Amino acid sequence: MISGISDEMLGTFVPIVIYWVYSGIYVVLGLFSEDYRLHTKEDEDEKNLVSKGTVVKGVLLQQLVQAVVATLLFAVTGSDSQSDLNQNVSLLAIARQFGTAMLVMDTWQYFMHRYMHHNKFLYKHIHSQHHRLIVPYSFGALYNHPLEGLLLDTVGGALSFLISGMSPRASIFFFSFATIKTVDDHCGLWLPGNLFHVFFKNNTAYHDVHHQLYGNKYNYSQPFFVMWDRILGTYMPYTLEKRADGGFEARPCKDSKDD
Repeated sequence: MISGISDEMLGTFVPIVIYWVYSGIYVVLGLFSEDYRLHTKEDEDEKNLVSKGTVVKGVLLQQLVQAVVATLLFAVTGSDSQSDLNQNVSLLAIARQFGTAMLVMDTWQYFMHRYMHHNKFLYKHIHSQHHRLIVPYSFGALYNHPLEGLLLDTVGGALSFLISGMSPRASIFFFSFATIKTVDDHCGLWLPGNLFHVFFKNNTAYHDVHHQLYGNKYNYSQPFFVMWDRILGTYMPYTLEKRADGGFEARPCKDSKDD
């Protein structure tokens, strides 16, 4: 795809680069978009229980683990790069692989995510680290305990790749898309014209509800669809209302209760 760089190498590192570039764009936009924030800048600085420096270090650690696992996965499964060059893979086949990968990732993450909330030990010692970000922001999307990062994100990504049967070249685009979607869900901005908000019910406001105390046991689905929340009764609808001091607030349409 790029002369001298293998598809496996690109599939490993392009999503990491995209993570920081895309989240950086949102950091800049956040400086000038107070009227589109789901929380004020003051809340972002005061309510979160972890420093941004610690978040950056935590994300880099997770991405290091992801890179190692991806390298091993590509080595074990072998290279499909040359075969990609020698056959015309139809758009329909690629769309099927992407759809399968999205469903696998959503299913794995829903049940693992929900279990980490309902198992008190795992929540206290593992998953609560992510919820130190009461007010989510873009580059905190992958801030997790290292074990959670491995089990939830890295293993989920590996299963999506293996079950869908996609090639390393296709994985460059799929995991880049999944990365952009995950960052967008945590960006904390409800910007006009955002296509993710148009085409996905699982979006920035939907996930913001989950990060609040009243939504802690709802809206587990991530990063694409909301089907498992709807099927299993953990879907919390919300309304977006304008705040008097500017910006928006996601408010639940029903009272939170244990399911």
